[in-house]
Amino acid sequence: MRNSHKIAIATLGCKVNQYESAGIIEKLTERGFITVPFSDPADIYIVNTCTVTGKTDYQSRQLIRRAYRKNPEASIIVTGCYSQIAPAEISELPGVATVVGNSEKEKIPDIIRNMVKGKQQIIVGDIGQTKRISGLAVTKFPGRTRAFLRIQDGCNSFCSYCIIPYSRGRSRSLPEEEVLDLAYMLGGAGHREIVLSGIHLGAYGEDLLPPANLLNLLRKIEEGKMVERLRLSSIEPVEITDEMISHIRNSEIICRHLHIPLQSGDNKILSLMKRNYSAAFFRDLIKRLLDALPDMAIGIDVMVGFPGEGEKEFENTLEFIEELPVAYLHVFPYSKRPGTQSEALPDRVKEDVKKKRGEILRMLGRKKRTAFAERFVGKRLSVLVEDKKDRDAGLLKGFSGNYIPVLITNGNPSLVNNVIDVIADRANGGKIFGRNITNG
Repeated sequence: MRNSHKIAIATLGCKVNQYESAGIIEKLTERGFITVPFSDPADIYIVNTCTVTGKTDYQSRQLIRRAYRKNPEASIIVTGCYSQIAPAEISELPGVATVVGNSEKEKIPDIIRNMVKGKQQIIVGDIGQTKRISGLAVTKFPGRTRAFLRIQDGCNSFCSYCIIPYSRGRSRSLPEEEVLDLAYMLGGAGHREIVLSGIHLGAYGEDLLPPANLLNLLRKIEEGKMVERLRLSSIEPVEITDEMISHIRNSEIICRHLHIPLQSGDNKILSLMKRNYSAAFFRDLIKRLLDALPDMAIGIDVMVGFPGEGEKEFENTLEFIEELPVAYLHVFPYSKRPGTQSEALPDRVKEDVKKKRGEILRMLGRKKRTAFAERFVGKRLSVLVEDKKDRDAGLLKGFSGNYIPVLITNGNPSLVNNVIDVIADRANGGKIFGRNITNG
C-alpha cells in the first residue's frame, strides 16, 4: 500500500486499547502515512476492538460495518481483543481485509505496507505464549492535556467471568527504565498529567528480572520530576497496601483518585466470581483510604446479574454500596463470555432483571457523584484545563485532582493545558462551577 493512502482508526474499550491506538498512529505517521478521523472517507480503516462484554462485540461489528458503508472499496484491518478471541468470525464480515491479534498490533504499519488488494489475512498468534509487552511506545498525544502510559499488559487472575486473560495473555510489564524514559518524553511534550495504565496495574513488575513493583515505580517517577500530575487507572483492592496509601498521602503529584473494582457486595457472589477478597475487606480498605485521604475520589466497578445473584444477593450489594462513601459507580451487566468458568454456572439472571438492577445502581451512582461534588463547594480545587469546552454550558472545563469535572466561569483560552486554582461556587449534577483565582 502507498503512503498516500488515507488511514482512519477507531478504538473501543479500555485505556490500554486507547494507548495502543495512539501508538499505531504514531508509527504510521513516522512512516509518512496520512491519518484522518474515522468519520472521514479513508482508504484503510483500522478498528481496535473490545470483547469484555457481548455488547462490545456488537459495537465492534457495528464499527466494521460503518467503515464498509463509508467506503466499500476500502481495506479494513480489525485488531484488539475481539480479533484475538474470534478471528474467523470477524473475517466473515464484509470489507475485512486483515485480522490482527493483540501481540501483532505493533506490526500493523508493516502489514499495511505489504497488503495485497483482494487477499485476506488472519495474523493472530497464541497470546498465552507471549512473554513481552508489545512495542507500541507513545511519546505524545496530540491535542490532549492528559497522556496515557501503558506500563503493563495481560492478567494472571482468571476471574470466573472475565475473558481478558484469554484475549490479552499473561501479565507482562514494561521495564522501569523504559517507563521512565516515556514519562520524561510525555512530560517534555507538554502533557501536564500522565495516567499510568495497565490491564492488571498492581501486578506491574512481577514478571521482570529483577522483579520491580508499582510503588517503587511511583517513587522514581516523582523523584525524576517528569510530570505535574500522575494518576493511576483501575487497581485491584488487594494491591492497595498501607504502604501505598501512605505514599499517596505524602506525594505531591499523585492524584487523590482511585478506581477500584468491587464487582459485588455479596460474599457468595464474590466467591463465585473468584474474587480474592470479601465485602468486609473492601469496606475496611475504603475506610483506611478515606481516613488517610479524606478528599480522595474513589470510583468502583459493579456487575449486576452474575449467575446466582438472586434478590437477596442483589439487596446485599445495594445496601453495601449505599453505605460505602464512594464518589461514583461504573455499573455493567454480566455477559456470558466464551471459555470462562462462569459460562457453565446455573441460575441465570433474566435480561429484564439485569436491566432493572443496573438502573437502580446507576441512580445510586448519580446520587453519590452529586453528593461528592457538593462537598467541595466553597473550597479551592486544583484543575487541569482541557482544550474542549463543556458541550452544554459552553464553558472551559477541566478535572480536579480528585476527578471532579470543573467548569470555569471566568476562563479564557490561555488557561488550556495549565493547572490552575479554582474556587468552587456551586455544584450541579456532579459538576462544579467555579472561578479561576490563579492570578487573583
